[in-house]
Amino acid sequence: MALRTRVWTAGKVLMLIAGLAATFLLFFAVSVRFALKAREVQVPDLTNRTANEATAAVSSLGLTLRVDESRRPDMKVAAERVLAQDPPAGSVARRQRSVKVWLSAGQRAAKVPLLTGETERSAQLRLAQDGLALAGIAEIRSQDYPPDVVVAQQPPADSAGARVALLVNRGERGVTYVMPDLIGVNGDRAGEILRDHGFRVAVVASNPYPGVAAGIVLRQSPQAGFQIGPGEPISLEVSR
Repeated sequence: MALRTRVWTAGKVLMLIAGLAATFLLFFAVSVRFALKAREVQVPDLTNRTANEATAAVSSLGLTLRVDESRRPDMKVAAERVLAQDPPAGSVARRQRSVKVWLSAGQRAAKVPLLTGETERSAQLRLAQDGLALAGIAEIRSQDYPPDVVVAQQPPADSAGARVALLVNRGERGVTYVMPDLIGVNGDRAGEILRDHGFRVAVVASNPYPGVAAGIVLRQSPQAGFQIGPGEPISLEVSR
């Protein structure tokens, strides 16, 4: 009886120790999690702030500021103000972490290159290489200039500016025709008239059709009403 009592007492002690250990581990895990959570802060938005303002903003949260030495030109953000940051605004970071920022160089007034006579694509590449912005593109249609070529620019070449507008020739609009309805007309006669206007006409099939004389157009492609240009192919299906 005494042995059973001692065994039961030892079992209760072991259960108590196990319970205490589990409780300790649980509270330890929770406390560690809260401690880590307490060290995390939300990164503020530093865009458009000066370096001093950004330093004060991150210091109040236990973060440090690291300013990149390079400057980036920008049309919207004034010079010596934060243009970009890493980590981004709204992200979560631990205290003592550094936030890297890049400052704006402002609107850099560069010498505008001569773009007249260049293609639209080469003109845009030249502007990008020189750090200039494209203000806009206006278009004309003229036979006096090659198509897709810059015929004017604003501001003119050799002047100072940050944005350049271009005038591009798209070429003279080609002559087009409205496809007529040929269903029910003589295919040979219709083909002759269309060929006289520079179209390529071909009879692609001939099928018997009750009550319709031979050579009458049954189907056409393009259909009536479509815009077509000289030299475009036209296919006809006639009766036989």
